[in-house]
Amino acid sequence: MGMEHVVLKRDGREIRVDGRVVVEAQDGGLMLLARDGTLWTIPPNEQVRRDSDDTPFTPLGRDELAKQLMAGLPAGFDVHSTAHYLICHNTSRAYAQWCGALFERLYMAFTNYWSRKGLTLAEPEFPLVAIVFADQASYAKHAQAELGDAAGSIIGYFSLETNRMTMSDLTGMSSTEAAGGRRGSAAQINQILAQPEAARTTATIVHEATHQIAYNCGMQVRHSDCPLWFSEGIAVYFETPDLRSSRGWRNIGEVNAPRLAQFRDYLGRRPENSLATLLSKDDRFRDTDRAMDAYAEAWALTYFLIRQRGKQYVEYVRRLGQKKPLLWDRPETRLNEFQQVFGDLAELDQEFLRYMRQVR
Repeated sequence: MGMEHVVLKRDGREIRVDGRVVVEAQDGGLMLLARDGTLWTIPPNEQVRRDSDDTPFTPLGRDELAKQLMAGLPAGFDVHSTAHYLICHNTSRAYAQWCGALFERLYMAFTNYWSRKGLTLAEPEFPLVAIVFADQASYAKHAQAELGDAAGSIIGYFSLETNRMTMSDLTGMSSTEAAGGRRGSAAQINQILAQPEAARTTATIVHEATHQIAYNCGMQVRHSDCPLWFSEGIAVYFETPDLRSSRGWRNIGEVNAPRLAQFRDYLGRRPENSLATLLSKDDRFRDTDRAMDAYAEAWALTYFLIRQRGKQYVEYVRRLGQKKPLLWDRPETRLNEFQQVFGDLAELDQEFLRYMRQVR
């Protein structure tokens, strides 16, 4: 497949995108995968010119991608490179190195875990990009374009469009402080972020990094109909690292105590159709009044299925990894696909609840 070249007009300016066609709609609309890993959705009315040639699609090289990333960020950013990541940062180099080491440990833990379960994952086509701002204010200003008013309350996120993770320095240290010696060491950063009050913020960043790995290793397909219970359940399953361990994840699949407590609280008001609504629709995750319960049930279901129905779960993962972008399933289709793998929903729900009531 050759390279597609599209000039589009958006927000009053012309933009040229070179990439690979992922989806072409009947009306001429395009989803284009650019050489930096960004997914562009381009409706017909934005297309100014379009042509193609036989040049093979190749991702940008690391140096070229780093240069492009830096051009789109405020002055003062630098790049720290690891085996799988490009970390653009304007915080201390020690913190960027700490992030790189944490993410690489997560990457190895994630891929090794699924490999041992018989699931073959692909090497990422693109370097995994993380953008780290020195403080929450500058991060929120940058994130406003993607997150809107929520930027001030979300400490980090993975974008399905750009394929990038964006966050701020979680330590609260300035670059000047970090440059002063031990306060900038990996041990000092670990000490700060291993405190109980920092545990949730660290878990949130790891949660988003897990999304990025899952989408880039072929477990999930960006903008496909992968149910949120599955996507979020996996991220919660991996979200809490052990910062005292050089490996970072000594006990993958341990009980996630905060999510278990939330699930136990939810059981007292859990409706009979809770599992069906979790599987068939995503709206509970987007409702602020129900989201915490949905995340807790997604973790609990993931924990139960991996431990009790492991082979079936891997088969279900394989099916989800074959879904195509922009094709949305009906709720009943989701339920049918789930039951084709795991069997009758009512029976599974009873088994699920019995098992989770025994978890400590």
